[in-house]
Amino acid sequence: MFTGIIKSVARIIDIEEKNGIKTFQLEFKENFCEELEIGASVAVDGVCLTVTEIITDKKANFDIMLQSLIVTTLNTFENGTYVNVERAAKDGAEIGGHPLSGHIDFKTKILNIKQDGDNYCLRIHLPSHWKKYIFPKGYIAINGASLTLSEVDKENNWFEVWLIPETRKSTTFELKSINDYLNIEIERGTQVVVDTIKDTLHETLGDLLPIFEKLLESKGIDINKISQEATVKLNKINS
Repeated sequence: MFTGIIKSVARIIDIEEKNGIKTFQLEFKENFCEELEIGASVAVDGVCLTVTEIITDKKANFDIMLQSLIVTTLNTFENGTYVNVERAAKDGAEIGGHPLSGHIDFKTKILNIKQDGDNYCLRIHLPSHWKKYIFPKGYIAINGASLTLSEVDKENNWFEVWLIPETRKSTTFELKSINDYLNIEIERGTQVVVDTIKDTLHETLGDLLPIFEKLLESKGIDINKISQEATVKLNKINS
């Protein structure tokens, strides 16, 4: 498990590919690798990777399987690319962001970048399949960083996040440009609640569910919004 609080970046210094597996050698900052062992987990731009070899006190190798290369941005990286990194959380660690698995749901591109002084905003494309899990003030993980969704426009397929100066300083976000792709992990609690409500309604209403949804829509009621509000309430209860 990871916390979504990025405190360091690393640089890819070597990439090898053999039999559909890519091996990244990463160079880390001072002290990041302290007590790091083979088999340990490190989130690399949000992707949970396993240490396969310790090279030096600052360098380690990671193997990336085909599925991760397909779903994430890792397949596009080159030598010299900087990435967000986070060590797996220790037992009892404070969760400053929200719990992350390091299992990426999808990758999507940056549509626009706005900056006004210290205010920095990313507008990101929202694929149709994932709309039901994305809502304002909800959590999302982008390249391994736990962020709060500030605005969501489901009709025009985008959402926005704002980055505070500390996040910008500690991550690679300011190296990104429009049309660059990002790794997204949706908040699992949201997914569970939304899917549970959907499944329950489907079991109860069966073929009548589409009619029920249209009826609610005609009255300005969104089932997904109801699910999302339930998630927010549960998060407050559990926090």
